[in-house]
This record gives sequence, structure tokens and C-alpha cells, in this order.
Amino acid sequence: MTENARTGPLQGIRVLDLTQFLSGPYATQILADLGAEVIKVESPQGDLSRSVAPHFVEGDSLYYHSINRSKQCVVLDLKTDKGREALRRMACASDIVIENFRPGVIRRLGLSVEDLRAEVPSLIWCSISGFGQDGPYRNKPAYDMIVQALSGGMSMTGEAGRPPVRAGIPIGDLSAGMYAVIACLAAINRRHLNGDGEVIDISMLDCQAAMLCYQGAYYLNSGMIPGRQGRAHDSIPTYRSFTTGSGEDIVVTANTERMWKGLCVALQLNELPNDPRFIDNGARLKNKEALWPILEAAFANLDVDEAVGRLEAQEVPVGVVNTLDRVASDPQITYRNMVLTMENDSGSSVRVMGDPIKLKSCPGPLPSFPRPLGEDTATVLRRVLNMPEDEIAEFQAAVPGRRRAMTEGVSNE
Repeated sequence: MTENARTGPLQGIRVLDLTQFLSGPYATQILADLGAEVIKVESPQGDLSRSVAPHFVEGDSLYYHSINRSKQCVVLDLKTDKGREALRRMACASDIVIENFRPGVIRRLGLSVEDLRAEVPSLIWCSISGFGQDGPYRNKPAYDMIVQALSGGMSMTGEAGRPPVRAGIPIGDLSAGMYAVIACLAAINRRHLNGDGEVIDISMLDCQAAMLCYQGAYYLNSGMIPGRQGRAHDSIPTYRSFTTGSGEDIVVTANTERMWKGLCVALQLNELPNDPRFIDNGARLKNKEALWPILEAAFANLDVDEAVGRLEAQEVPVGVVNTLDRVASDPQITYRNMVLTMENDSGSSVRVMGDPIKLKSCPGPLPSFPRPLGEDTATVLRRVLNMPEDEIAEFQAAVPGRRRAMTEGVSNE
């Protein structure tokens, strides 16, 4: 297969992207990576994430570049009748519409999901919001950290006796984006079977609650409320991080009896497997406060390379806690093409994280540089709506100067 022939399994699917910031653009970028045609609609001022400080390439933030590759960009002023009518027509000409406005905004813009689907029954409409389209929290604003807090995840993150800690990556936003993609793919399959579209309602809080997984099941069936997990697993005391003598942290996951014994051999603690306090995982869990100082002292006598080498020799899973400079140069990350370089026609380039979905027989298209604000307005209006040139000129005149950089109060959500 030649590079130009790479189309992806979603070739022929048109996605109208009405989203901004993170959860929605992340979802539509995944669909674009899989070969869908994604048309991103922005206001004349542009997606607010274009202006998130401090890093910029060609006037747009790296935040924006990280989640908006391989999309076409159209500017529509939805405060005007012509803009709303163009949006309605584009929605009717699409397979999927994804939006992440607060509930009720779409209707205030003069669009009705019900009317659109009456006109195009095969249309798939996906809404992403903080709390869903119904329920007592429906109208509340939501950001990633709010959802991490409300879902209970933050209550388990951090050290015991210390304040709760936000996860280092915005899992509330990203998980909502991923669940939205899963739902859209399911809806595409359903449409293939019976021709019907779907209305999808994705709540960030729902997604985070679902990801409580076994922690949620533990509480629901035992009544025990888990506290901060710190460096360790709550059920496996030898599934935790340790600091080596060279000051670098590693994570050890000795979660079977064989691995436990291998850990003891690696650290030359040959007496521990026969110690009644540590005879099995239940005993080790009960006596973890006695076990951890022994293991910590042993790791403190080894530099990171020696510790990793010894553990790998015993087939005990181990990983260094990498900083991002190490991640970017990691041989496995590099081999799997998880760092991409995108270039535009003017010669500018930007490096971003790659696509983890590897399809051997139908890889997605090569990623393309995110488009400047409104760059594809004329092309899309002409091709999708067959709009006359004089009307196209009116739409293009709606693109004003760029929004100033958001240097204060910048959100990661």
C-alpha cells in the first residue's frame, strides 16, 4: 500500500465537529485518524484553545495542535441567520455531528436535533457535556478537575493524610472523548444494520464513574470507602513505586507468588518468602507497614539501572517513572511511531503524540497539520453545500483578527 493510498476504515464517513477545547476535539481527532472526513466549525473568533498560552506555532497554541490534526476548518457566525442555515445544511450533509455545548445551547442557536433527524433519519448526533442532557446537574458548568472530584477519583489519589491530588492528565475530558468515539462507532454499525441514526448523550461524570471499575464494586458491595492510594495498590502491597539509590523512581508490580519470590531474590532478601508475616498476599497486605521499609531500604542500595536489571532477570515487571523527555526518546515509543512530526506548506513543523490504534490492513491517513482559522471555508461550502461564490465571499469576510493569547486563567480542560 502506498502512503497516498492510506485512507483508514472510516473512509466515506463525514463528521461535523462543533466542539472546542478538549473532550470533543479529542474524539473527532480519533475519528480523523481512522480516516473520517472531519469538518471543524469554529466561530469567527476561533476555538478558545487556539489561544492557550504559553506555547504557539504559527499563531495557534500547541494545545490546539495536539488535538486538531487532519481536520478541515470552516468559520460560521452562528449569531446570524445565514450562519445557522449553513450549519443546518452541513449537518444534514453529514453522517455524524459531535458537539460539546452546554445542554440547551444548540436549541438556542435555532437548531433542533429532532427536526434534523426527521429530515435525515440516518444522522448520528453525539452530545458531550459535563453531566449529560438531563438530571439535576444538567445546567452546571463542568471542567475536567470538577469531574475528577465529583466522581470520587480524586478522593483516592494522593498520599494518606494529605490533600487530594488531580491526575496529571485530564482523564475526565479524555475518557469522555473516547467513550464518544465508541458510541459513534456503535451507532455507525447500527445504521449499517437498519438504516437508523442515533442520538448519543455522553456525560463526563458518567464516564469517570464508570472508570471507578473494581473500586466502585468494592464500595457498593462492602460499604468500605477507599482512602488515598498513595504509591501503592490497595490490594497488592508489592504493586507500588520505590525510590532507588540514584534518586529515580521505579514501579514494581509483583502481583503473583512467583513474582513475589522473584522480587525477594532480586533484592537478596531470601528470608522474606518464609517469614509468616509475608507468607502470602493477604499476610503481606495485613503487614504492609512492616514490609515496605524493608523493600525501600533494599532499593535504596541499588541505582536505577541495577534495580531494573535485577528485577528483569527474575521476570518481575518493572518500569522507570519516566519524565516526558525520556518518553519522547523511549525506544518502544519511537518504534511504535508514538511521536509524530507534522509539517505545513510554509515549512513550520510541530511534534505531537501519535495514534495508538494500529491497523495492519487498513491504516489511517497520514496526519496533517491543523488548519488555520477558516482556511477551508470556501472549499467546504462550495463542495458540500454547492454554495454560490458571492455567498461564500460573505462567509469568508466574517473571519476577523485573531483572539489574543489567554495568558491568565488558562485551563487545561
